[in-house]
Amino acid sequence: MERAGKNLHLVDTNAAGKNQEDVFALPSAAAKTEVTPKEKKDLFQINRTSETPAQVARKTLNKDQLINVINYINFQDGTLRINFTHTIYDKTMGLEAIPQPCLDDVVECRWTENQAGHRISKLFKFKNLLISIGKKLIEVKPDLIEVNEQGIRLRLPNTCYEVNSRRYRRYTCSRITAQLIQNSLVFTGSLADFNGIAFRLKLNTRPPQTFEWINPEYPVNAILADGSHSLYSGECRIIRYTRGQRSRDYILEPFKQEIQRFKQKEYRSERYQLTPSPNLIFRHPFTKTLIDLKVIDLSGSGFSVEEDTQNTTLLPGMIIPELELSFTNSCKLACCAQVVFRKTIVESNGDKWIKCGLAMLDMDSKDHLTLIALLHQTKNRNSYICNNVDLDALWDFFFETGFIYPGKYAALQKNKKQIKETYAKIYTHNPHIARHFIYQEKGTILGHMAMLRFYESAWMIHHHAARKSSQNKAGLIVLDNIGRMINDSHRLYSMHMDYIMCYYRPENKFPNRVFGGAARSINDPKGCSLDDFAYLHFSTGDRTPSVLPDDWEITPVFQQDLQELGDFYDHISGGLMLNALDLTPDKVDCNDLSREFSRLGLTRLRRLFALKRDGYLKAVLVANVSDVGLNLSDFTNCVHLFVLDSEDMSSDIVNAVIAYVAGITAKDHFPVLLYPVTAADKQGIAYQKNYTLWVCNLHVSDEYFKYLKRLLRFI
Repeated sequence: MERAGKNLHLVDTNAAGKNQEDVFALPSAAAKTEVTPKEKKDLFQINRTSETPAQVARKTLNKDQLINVINYINFQDGTLRINFTHTIYDKTMGLEAIPQPCLDDVVECRWTENQAGHRISKLFKFKNLLISIGKKLIEVKPDLIEVNEQGIRLRLPNTCYEVNSRRYRRYTCSRITAQLIQNSLVFTGSLADFNGIAFRLKLNTRPPQTFEWINPEYPVNAILADGSHSLYSGECRIIRYTRGQRSRDYILEPFKQEIQRFKQKEYRSERYQLTPSPNLIFRHPFTKTLIDLKVIDLSGSGFSVEEDTQNTTLLPGMIIPELELSFTNSCKLACCAQVVFRKTIVESNGDKWIKCGLAMLDMDSKDHLTLIALLHQTKNRNSYICNNVDLDALWDFFFETGFIYPGKYAALQKNKKQIKETYAKIYTHNPHIARHFIYQEKGTILGHMAMLRFYESAWMIHHHAARKSSQNKAGLIVLDNIGRMINDSHRLYSMHMDYIMCYYRPENKFPNRVFGGAARSINDPKGCSLDDFAYLHFSTGDRTPSVLPDDWEITPVFQQDLQELGDFYDHISGGLMLNALDLTPDKVDCNDLSREFSRLGLTRLRRLFALKRDGYLKAVLVANVSDVGLNLSDFTNCVHLFVLDSEDMSSDIVNAVIAYVAGITAKDHFPVLLYPVTAADKQGIAYQKNYTLWVCNLHVSDEYFKYLKRLLRFI
């Protein structure tokens, strides 16, 4: 690159291989927002290291070493820089050249494609050869043998010197588009090179744009992208730039060394230091070169890595679309992550290194399950997530703990074969729509809890049980495990975990204390809500057939029906139930989860009905159909009946409606959950018991975890 004029002292001496480039000189003035005229002048100077003659002598290369360097650049398909000086003007011209294999003291270099055919004017004379490799800039003063439009031949000297050693290595980029934005004006170009401190953009103007529109004393915003994928955006300061009318180089430094990717949480994921610790391996999104860094600590939502101060590549705010946490050659966990902070760590002996933190943006649910299971085992060796379970031992546990009591077994026993088959799929194949948590000692199951993703963005907690001999310990430990898993997972898109929910009987002390107590403590229905249902069991053999009167009808549900249901629910509750149960207008036709169940060899069907009288909405019905025993209380095989207007909603009307749904779903008996309970009481509709639906919004979950921490303080 030619110098733009006498007053500009920045000379681009990039010369080396594809991924080894010279580095930025970052003067102390770069740390200031306001730049004085003297400081501005300094920003354009190449900041060379002041070295004693002894230091320079230590960096002398002999001819054999130089030949090895040139052959390495050829092997990497890299380039070096051939410099010429004007015989009259104070002007330097640098051309990129590709070195050919070098066997002796003569090296031949061919001009790069964009400089092929370049005529070297007689007014220019050969000056030197510059090789940039890593952080080093090597100056070679060979003898000129020949120069023409195809290239140049040089005779190498016996010695050469490293003339520049800057603080940070710079990495060359290709095909990364860039935008620089300031006060609504957008300049486009490309990312030329970068390191973890700063980066250089090559920008072009498009008429009527002029670079005078960019005020170098004020912040700018930079956006870097690879095709349609955004890799970085952030507010930066301009620390250096070249002079040009149509194109310029701008070196930018981000203002922030730490970003807040997610809303700050009081209860963060626990971090662990593992021995041995995994490595972070990825193709750098800017250079496409392989990076391998040691992980210092990690959690279920992020991790920290160690970088060398002089070879830093992680820019705060940069997104890494694909990376691997490598524990062994056979255990590699893939995810997408973003660099969220960069800190310089100074050891007691004065050594420095860079600690970079990364937040997981997404991870395959099975890979994340493997990571969470490993971390839980690190904290408590008796805690297991989705381990291979001896199903006979699990059924023995359910009966011994009283989780399956006589009344429940009476409802299950005729379908016991199908139930065993369903549990074999869930507990041995580990589908990502189900999770189970087990606490066991010496091979004996002491505590158990499970989760099921039965709604698009909500997971249902169920099957909580513990042996009486260790109920306080094992029952609370699995509850803690499920809480930590939720805290680690809910931000990952692949988990589809916006809400957590469960049904429980109000008279059952443990769930009423844990879930009901949390809702009462939070006291905000948009953060955590409770809604009561009347539970009645429908069986076609127990009912006298009923027919709806002529002015009543059952129709499919439309968006306006769910909007009216939402208005009714907000008026009497204001909670989270409809969001968790996918009963909002935007989810009237959502079937993605049903297709996922089908792919896993499981059943999950949903039918929505509207009950109307003379065209007015009286109730909304939701019929869920799934594999027998998927939930042992059959809340995945039931009908939810939401009564908006209980006037004239008699038992006969309810029976006729439920019988109609039974005919559609081909089921002869199932639970019915009627909401609100006051509708059943008002019309004298008989029901056997009450159930409470608890729902927690995980995007504002700090208050729940604060309550849970108080509850679990004894374990």
